[in-house]
Amino acid sequence: MFPLWPNAASTTADRVDALYLFLISVTGAVTLLVVVVMVFFLFRYRHSKHPRAVQVSGSYPLELTWTLVPLGIFMVFFVWGAKLYVAEASPPADSMQVYVVAKRWMWKLQHANGIREINTLHVPANRDVRLTMISQDVIHSFWVPAFRVKADVLPGRYTTLWFRAYKPGTYHLFCAEFCGTEHSGMVGKVIVMEPAKYDEWLNTGGAMGSFAGTGQKLFQELGCTTCHRFDTQGRGPNLVGVYGKPVLLADGRTVVADEAYIRESIVNPGAKVVAGFQPIMPSFQGLVTEDQLLSLVAYIKSLSTPQQSEPVSNRPPVPKSGAPEVQ
Repeated sequence: MFPLWPNAASTTADRVDALYLFLISVTGAVTLLVVVVMVFFLFRYRHSKHPRAVQVSGSYPLELTWTLVPLGIFMVFFVWGAKLYVAEASPPADSMQVYVVAKRWMWKLQHANGIREINTLHVPANRDVRLTMISQDVIHSFWVPAFRVKADVLPGRYTTLWFRAYKPGTYHLFCAEFCGTEHSGMVGKVIVMEPAKYDEWLNTGGAMGSFAGTGQKLFQELGCTTCHRFDTQGRGPNLVGVYGKPVLLADGRTVVADEAYIRESIVNPGAKVVAGFQPIMPSFQGLVTEDQLLSLVAYIKSLSTPQQSEPVSNRPPVPKSGAPEVQ
């Protein structure tokens, strides 16, 4: 049998397929209606019966009908598609985190516990998986046809993609954006495993410490602890608990401390200076790789605590824990 599309293997795929089947059904029905009416008119108003053209006046009910009915159909398309887009752009908060760095011509993937993979991604079945992705060179596009998910992977900017695979198996991974002479060879696979088998694989994968632990070690090696202290003498802000929270800037703006903000604060610290601090932090642009930046972001995220809810401004209070602080 010749399949019209890959077998669905994720919850997103089922929703996308339902929308496309609806689109195909409606457009097919409209096409059939147009053809039937056209053929009917060809015979009904053929030249032998109507040798002379007759002027026909307009019909407001008819014009309203062929205006409002298509509008209603298109609004169904829009609302359905918009809801699906919002759902695909909103990863669940408890999603399993995987970090992805794309480069010509390979996919580098790293799990939170430190396991690294090249062109292969192991994930458990029936669990939400969130990918935080960035490119090391040009624009790429992470595409798993069986999951019906695809997202551009951009240089200098984090993008996210999530899915929940429910069918164990091995699925194709492609780059869907032309990225150079060996673009066609930038392929990989996603291996969906039963949860018990995935846990066994995860525990025997030879991880060299967690990804956040790698970021903590790098944070100390770069000398960031010199300015980021837990007392009020620190020259940099304390970011324990800051991830995902509003941050008050020196220019009066308030931004959310997400992955993009943290990365920008490392490579271009003068772009968004926290209120109460001076722009004295040097730029680490070119001094750390995208992999290292992701590990630093993972470390800062690991310092997040649920207690803080007010915008961060001036010098934050001393936390109770003894973990190092980060800018």
